[in-house]
Amino acid sequence: MTDALKRLSEEGVAIWLDDLSRKRITSGNLAELIDQQHVVGVTTNPTIFQKAISGGDGYEQQVSDLAARKVTVEEAIRMITTADVRDAADILRPVFDATGGKDGRVSIEVDPRLAHNTKATVAEAKQLAWLVDRPNTLIKIPATKAGLPAIAETIGHGISVNVTLIFSLERYRAVMDAYLTGLEKAKERGLDLSLIHSVASFFVSRVDTEIDKRLDTIGTDEAKALRGKAAVANARLAYEAYEEVFSSDRWQALENAGANKQRPLWASTGVKDPAYPDTLYVTELVAPNTVNTMPEATLEATDDHGEITGDTVAGTYEQARADLDALEKLGISYDDVVQVLEDEGVEKFEASWNDLLKSTQAELERLAPSEG
Repeated sequence: MTDALKRLSEEGVAIWLDDLSRKRITSGNLAELIDQQHVVGVTTNPTIFQKAISGGDGYEQQVSDLAARKVTVEEAIRMITTADVRDAADILRPVFDATGGKDGRVSIEVDPRLAHNTKATVAEAKQLAWLVDRPNTLIKIPATKAGLPAIAETIGHGISVNVTLIFSLERYRAVMDAYLTGLEKAKERGLDLSLIHSVASFFVSRVDTEIDKRLDTIGTDEAKALRGKAAVANARLAYEAYEEVFSSDRWQALENAGANKQRPLWASTGVKDPAYPDTLYVTELVAPNTVNTMPEATLEATDDHGEITGDTVAGTYEQARADLDALEKLGISYDDVVQVLEDEGVEKFEASWNDLLKSTQAELERLAPSEG
């Protein structure tokens, strides 16, 4: 049997799991994935926590204690989610130590309702870093316009960041700029740059979902031929931008001061369209110094039948540009697509957060001790 996940790791792709629950931690499943499936990190988001906590497995005692203390539902959620992240971080600590802080990371997101509020996002990032209190945490901040200065400020305080919800190449360049600005602030403050890490989560499958929908509406043979090409093309051009920025003079000065590159992270890599291979967004985005965070189904599919044939990004930029240009010629506006996706992304996480508030509130009420 070929060990596809091992090969992927050897090509310089860090495999992270896009999921977390208390059951996964306490059952030993997370430790097993690290041990046997080459998993070296974990990402979470409001949707993941909403599913885990409303599933309820393993949370009852803590919710009961929080109910007895009459905490607000917001505080309850933070206590529950940071406990899971802390425990996962402890399980991943040996990986963190072995990779010099590059991997072994667990991400936790700021409240998505703050996505358009710079000051509140920075305050929440500091609070989360303090609450989890583990060096191998990444605080997730969305790459909205208000998020960009928040990213720079948070990095400037020496807090490692996972920038999330990146869809466009222009916004990705702004994210890398915010990271470098943050490192420059941290350097001015005399902080140790070698301790600051960051990944930039570039979303993949949702780009195809939105563009394919528009191609299907056009319905011509030319349009059909472009189905399933946009997401990979977009991500490959993001990697080209990464190579450019992290070979610049500005970057060189920071690297000389001990800074770490901000790795591109391929997010939303579960294939939504059954017409495509279920490993598409793994096998077509193999490049050195990247991260691929996978839902468990994608991890299993890659392990079972993923074909890793080496770097699949180098030498593809011309074709990627041609694919995106062909979409514009058909009247599909790239700028419109990425804006729709960013707006939807923020809305989806807000909706999940609101569902999480509701289901946690219901659990707090159900488990509240009777007065007396």
